[in-house]
Amino acid sequence: MKINIVMSTYNGEQFLAEQIDSIQQQTFKDWQLLIRDDGSSDQTPEIIKSFVAQDPRIVFINEHDRENFGVIKNFFTLIKHDKADYYFFSDQDDVWLEDKLETMLAAARQYPDQLPLMVYTDLCVVDQNLQVMNQSMIRSQSHHANTELVQELTENTVTGGVAMINHALAERWRTLDNIIMHDWYLAVLATAIGKLVYIDQPGELYRQHDNNVLGARTFTKRLKTWLSGPSKMLEKYWWLIHASQVQADKILQANELGDEQEAVIRNYIALERLPLSQRIRVLRQYKYAKNKWFHTMIFRLLIMTRIGNKNNK
Repeated sequence: MKINIVMSTYNGEQFLAEQIDSIQQQTFKDWQLLIRDDGSSDQTPEIIKSFVAQDPRIVFINEHDRENFGVIKNFFTLIKHDKADYYFFSDQDDVWLEDKLETMLAAARQYPDQLPLMVYTDLCVVDQNLQVMNQSMIRSQSHHANTELVQELTENTVTGGVAMINHALAERWRTLDNIIMHDWYLAVLATAIGKLVYIDQPGELYRQHDNNVLGARTFTKRLKTWLSGPSKMLEKYWWLIHASQVQADKILQANELGDEQEAVIRNYIALERLPLSQRIRVLRQYKYAKNKWFHTMIFRLLIMTRIGNKNNK
């Protein structure tokens, strides 16, 4: 059984060593860590090289050509760099709990190798000094963890740093176009043609700090959204709806969908363009929603009224 951990780095000198240390301290030891740097201007490459010199399991795949790809293409390149049975995504600034690999592998090995599979866990949200801010990111942000296609189409609950995929899913990742984020796209793909499995325990300490590219929804972020005003909020809601529809359209190209899964996706993509009576019927039939009641209410209101939809001609 071959295990590849894939890590994308960019100006991560502050916390990178701590992240790699936590991988080295895993109870499961038989892994390979592939790192691709995305053009860092700080000491990140030197930190990577120091770990490579000490641990033969760690490979710096682009030491001499650190072109900036962006996070999605960076992870795609890492996944395609070397074939493995399972691939674990890693950020550069978190701390893995020591049994993360062992726990997730035990869950993954319950399913046949040919089934496209993603497994993910909860996260414990901490500040930059590892002080706990929230014991459960899933419960605080999403109410529940998604495992079904109709759930994951509209809202992502998978965080890449606590996600793993098998080779059957990895080989079906064939596009970079119109993907919101790699973890969301792969989660939707898994629910559409395979299996998305959630383990209800934290896999890592998910660090929040000033330089996060992405991160947990904090009170400050929510307040900033509210203070931006109604028009900006509507614009953000509609952008997410349209972007998730375009992303879903990519899943149709998999050519492995069952009739039910295809109907769920096609109706979601067409939802806002249907006449009102059909919109009502489709919303009731497929129960498209968000993970919290308030956001579900807004989502369905927008679909019903099309208010603020700049794509509505």
